[in-house]
Amino acid sequence: MGDVELLLPGEADVVVRGLRSFPLRDIGSGGWNQQHENLEKLNMQAILDATASQGEPIQELLVTHRKIPTLVEELIAVEMWKQKVFPVLCRLEDFEPQNTFPIYMVVHHEASIINLLETVFFHKEVCESAEDTVLDLVDYCHRKLTLLVARSGRGGPPEKEESQYSTPMQELQKQAELMEFEITLKALSVLRYITDCVDSLSLSTLSHMLSTHNLPCLLVELLEHSPWSRREGGKLQQFEGGRWQTVAPSEQQKLSKLDGQVWIALYNLLLSPEARARYCLTSFVKGQLLKLRAFLTDTLLDQLPNLADLQGFLAQLALAEPQPPKKDLVLEQIPEIWERLQQENRGKWQAIAKHQLQHVFSPSEQDLRLQARRWAETYRLDVLEAVAPERPRCAYCSAEASKRCSRCQNEWYCCRECQVKHWAKHGKACVLAAQGDRAK
Repeated sequence: MGDVELLLPGEADVVVRGLRSFPLRDIGSGGWNQQHENLEKLNMQAILDATASQGEPIQELLVTHRKIPTLVEELIAVEMWKQKVFPVLCRLEDFEPQNTFPIYMVVHHEASIINLLETVFFHKEVCESAEDTVLDLVDYCHRKLTLLVARSGRGGPPEKEESQYSTPMQELQKQAELMEFEITLKALSVLRYITDCVDSLSLSTLSHMLSTHNLPCLLVELLEHSPWSRREGGKLQQFEGGRWQTVAPSEQQKLSKLDGQVWIALYNLLLSPEARARYCLTSFVKGQLLKLRAFLTDTLLDQLPNLADLQGFLAQLALAEPQPPKKDLVLEQIPEIWERLQQENRGKWQAIAKHQLQHVFSPSEQDLRLQARRWAETYRLDVLEAVAPERPRCAYCSAEASKRCSRCQNEWYCCRECQVKHWAKHGKACVLAAQGDRAK
């Protein structure tokens, strides 16, 4: 598994076998937290394996033990918790958390799962092992991308700048908003990997992608708005690695990874024989798809030569007569996870929030110390450094950092001045983490 290992093969097998679904009421509980930590380890080990190019045992274990459907259900469950329970929790009068780490772990859970799915869905057998839940995953990705298009006119995610006047909950909500943007970009990659398997998907899934959600037109909207790119002070910036980065003038013609994912997904959906046979090219669809011709420049075709086939398809489409909407009778399978969870918990959102406030999000100081110790064991520094795509960044100003907090070893800084300015926010977490280390 490479030079750095978080899970030995036998441990990984036990962890994967133990993955299960939790009721919404139990999110944040002790057993749920243990699974969250296990998922983080699987996530980091999968990245390490992929980076080392020495086989990908995590992906193989998830397929062998049929755990991809479990991950999809857990993904949608925490998405529903964030939409239905979290807002109710924040409105409770007696909700005044002294420490937001337990809630942050729940908010972060969705990011952990979608990141693991992005890593393993590169392999077609993983998509096949999702079975019927691939329909639920397509629905999930569609929800995320629709929100991304809707918010593209309002600008990108908030910057990571800190304010010493923010309350812990305000800071958590800011972090959750940034995390939601990153989750959506991961969902785009997962959707692209699903389109790689378009010729082997069920008729219901294909119909859902092309007719119910009309994903090709949604992808055109994404290319038009490119919400992961912006101009600040006349400079082009792209969102990568969890932050906005300025693109050098010499690199501006280079296709970004996210734009590439959209183009490949469009290629798969429009040129696959199975999809072409079932996609109804109405007047609206034709108008939307022909917008793509303006983007198909020689520079783009040099980087993705296969798009020449898409260019030819669009040239034919421009001359073709639009098709009338199809009225075929199709017995369509319906995604069931979201609807089932909603029916099971309808009318119980406040009761769930009150239960979790009392039993989950009001931990004692001793509980927090124990949890800090577990987090320290999960987020091992040697593993985090191996997984990190680039050099550490200053927690205060985001400049490249070379100095680490000597007490907790968790935060990086570029200079002493930034560390002092960041202490108002970092202090409590630093003390807690240091106490957790001493408790070992």
